[in-house]
Amino acid sequence: MNILQILQSRFAAAIAGFTDDPQPFALMVRPAQDPRFGDYQANCVMPLAKQVGQSPRELAQAIIDRLDVADLCEPAEIAGPGFINLRLKTDWLRQRLTEAAQDDHLGVTVNAVPRTIVIDFSSPNVAKPMHVGHLRSTVIGDALVRINRFLGDKVLSDNHIGDWGTQFGMIIYGYKHFLDASAYASDPVGELARLYRLVNTLCDDQEARASLPRLEESVARAEEALRIHESAAPADPKDAKQHDKTLKKLRKELDDHRGALRSSQAKVASIAADARLSGLAAQHPDIVRQSRNETAKLHAGDTENRRLWQQFLPQCLEALDRLYDRLAVKFDMSLGESWYDDRLAGVVADLQAKGLATESDGAQCVFIEGNSAPFIVQKGDGAFTYATTDLATIRYRVEELGADEILYVVDHRQSEHFKLLFATAAIAGMGDVSLRHVQFGTVMGPDGKPYKTRSGDTVGLESLLDEAVAKARQIVAANDDRKTDEHERPAPELSEAERDRIAEVVGIGGIKYADLKHNRESDYVFDYDKMLAMTGDTATYMQYAYARLSGIFRKGNRSVDGAAADAPIVLDEPAERRWRRSCAALKKRCEPSPRNRSRTCSRSTSSTSRASCRPSTSTAPC
Repeated sequence: MNILQILQSRFAAAIAGFTDDPQPFALMVRPAQDPRFGDYQANCVMPLAKQVGQSPRELAQAIIDRLDVADLCEPAEIAGPGFINLRLKTDWLRQRLTEAAQDDHLGVTVNAVPRTIVIDFSSPNVAKPMHVGHLRSTVIGDALVRINRFLGDKVLSDNHIGDWGTQFGMIIYGYKHFLDASAYASDPVGELARLYRLVNTLCDDQEARASLPRLEESVARAEEALRIHESAAPADPKDAKQHDKTLKKLRKELDDHRGALRSSQAKVASIAADARLSGLAAQHPDIVRQSRNETAKLHAGDTENRRLWQQFLPQCLEALDRLYDRLAVKFDMSLGESWYDDRLAGVVADLQAKGLATESDGAQCVFIEGNSAPFIVQKGDGAFTYATTDLATIRYRVEELGADEILYVVDHRQSEHFKLLFATAAIAGMGDVSLRHVQFGTVMGPDGKPYKTRSGDTVGLESLLDEAVAKARQIVAANDDRKTDEHERPAPELSEAERDRIAEVVGIGGIKYADLKHNRESDYVFDYDKMLAMTGDTATYMQYAYARLSGIFRKGNRSVDGAAADAPIVLDEPAERRWRRSCAALKKRCEPSPRNRSRTCSRSTSSTSRASCRPSTSTAPC
């Protein structure tokens, strides 16, 4: 049962006599923002009154006269210029809550026609430790899996791991030239991560050095363009505004070019100041090309590189699985990029046969109308790209898994890639499937910048969890140590092992809940103290409250799970109805904004398909 959907359906029927398309107006029935105005409010009268040429208050009364909600609402009221306020009947609400409490499915209606939904989330690169950036994708993606399964859909979760890309070429090059054998023997994943960071740093240095002349030339051109425009005052005062606007644009471009130059200069200076790194850079002057060659050899089937890849991969996957076990996240599939390798040539050939892939500077590209940047599906050297793999993945999921919808839980910085990917899949005719980019914001530090360590490195996900668990253990121990017996003597109840177990639950639960309670598309500041607070909107507070309630039930020799079978639900106090206001706040926080929703790409326009990406619509008690 979804109260909001019931009310919107009843309003659609009442409005049908005034317009041929009542649905957009019915969707303007929303939870009331202020409980003084009831539980729900219809804001559709004013725009509809303009369309039909009638007084808003008169139209509101006409709609109320046709509105059939007497079974669940008190008499509707008109407020202000034409708002319609609705308050649920307490008896009706009590009955529905009682039914939900006695229903294993909590009164939530299961989809009459289940869909097959593939949810692509987490997707780390192997041989590189997962970091804080993977937290949101993993937690949000797992929540979507659970929600859509609860709604009755067939959901396939896929961890599309990066096990075939350029990072493996870097790791293989590092293994062949910089390996610390003893470190690899004791901690293979840690040593592979070190090799990747080292080679990546040296590649960055080489590319930064190579870019300096170009960046310096760009700065000089931007300075000259600004100088010329500054010296050319407009003859006509009417042109002054446009002149100033152009000046502002040129100054911004100059600042951008100078910033890029400073960034490259800083990278070069950093390596030059480190004797060891500068020595390695001098010894490996062609490391960028050589690393790419190692990737190309791996893809071409080189015996040694394939052997190393097969040696590295199981160790890396085992390390990832340990983290997923701690987060209680499981996947139906973990089909990495390598799994699609033998399908990539066919994707490009199909695009060429349909006249969609054309050569540009030696590469095979798909040009999407309205986008200046091409979608590159094969590089000039013959190598395939992430784009090619993603297209092969869509084809597999549609043709062999029967996907009706595919959700990609990836941060907002990849929005351009998914825009081009979805458009290419559409014109290539890859099936009648809804493709959704479920984008999310960034985890920020107290300084308002992306959360990093003091040294500037991205925070590792494992260390993040460890720190949360350590802080949670302090909370658990402090509460247990305060317990006393009837003589006020210390009487803690928990063993050290039990404290460890509870700390793991509290610490990781705090992180996951804190991530999910924020608006998905907004950035948020990571704060252990707030996440693990014993008061306020935190998982720790809810866990503590649940533990206290469970203790009360135990003392009464009652089961928490069985209590709803014969216990009446009472809604006599105003506070017991405040869930309505909380629900409204939840929906406001969780629903995508119109600005971001318009950028979400999908070939399906049905409300059913759109709703699956907005879990708040399905799961809130509204």
